Amino acid sequence: MSRVCDLCGRGPQKFVQRSHANNKTLTRKLINLQVKTIDGERKKVCTRCIKTLKKNAK
Repeated sequence: MSRVCDLCGRGPQKFVQRSHANNKTLTRKLINLQVKTIDGERKKVCTRCIKTLKKNAK
């Protein structure tokens, strides 16, 4: 399963989690993907794109 937005192409980002002992652990921060029907097609779209689509529809 792809975790990339079909509209803007955003995907997961790497970031470093730090403990109190300053150990670093590389983790992935996933974007919030929702399945929406746009123009009759089901697409995985990030919530940022959903917000922009809603704003531009007015």
